Amino acid sequence: MTFPKEFKEAISELPSIEKDRLILRLLKKDIPLANRLLFELVSDSTVEEEREKTKERLSKLIERVSKNFYTPDYLNVEIRSMSGEINEHVFTTKDKLGEISLNLYIIKEILERNKQKLSSFNYQKSRKFYIGIMARMFKILILIKKLHEDYFLEFKDDLEEIGNLILENSNLQKTAIDNGFNIHWLIDGTIPDEIEKIVKQIRANGLLK
Repeated sequence: MTFPKEFKEAISELPSIEKDRLILRLLKKDIPLANRLLFELVSDSTVEEEREKTKERLSKLIERVSKNFYTPDYLNVEIRSMSGEINEHVFTTKDKLGEISLNLYIIKEILERNKQKLSSFNYQKSRKFYIGIMARMFKILILIKKLHEDYFLEFKDDLEEIGNLILENSNLQKTAIDNGFNIHWLIDGTIPDEIEKIVKQIRANGLLK
């Protein structure tokens, strides 16, 4: 929403006490923004410390989800919920490295902890879940390429582990191949510079759905 110049001028001319009251009232209705300001203006925690707290919460969620796992669709719903946790952390802290590392963490842990159960489902039962995994991996690769190349080493091991987990799961491997995902990007660490264009073309071809 774009505010007219006159409105901005009127706001700026309000007494400080009145502006403070308005800001606090608005923040009560926008908790994510309030949390960001709390972190930026008041918190003694570092971005890394907040990242670790988020990882600990995700670890507990993954453990619970893995114990209660009964269908790939159930995992899909729970991963979306975990992604929400990560998005909240990123909005609060602007943690670009954490956005990548935490997403890699949930994918790696979910695939590792549930690989035997997942292998018991046929392709049709698990396809939607695997499509979601591939879409998330494409997004992660795009985010990595937007960073300076020196940061790649921070994610190299996780990428390779996920690549090997994909190779161990025939249905997941089939989903990767069918949707234009080259597993060697992960195992060999050879993410193409034009990965974002590749993903746009893949979606334009009706894949990742």
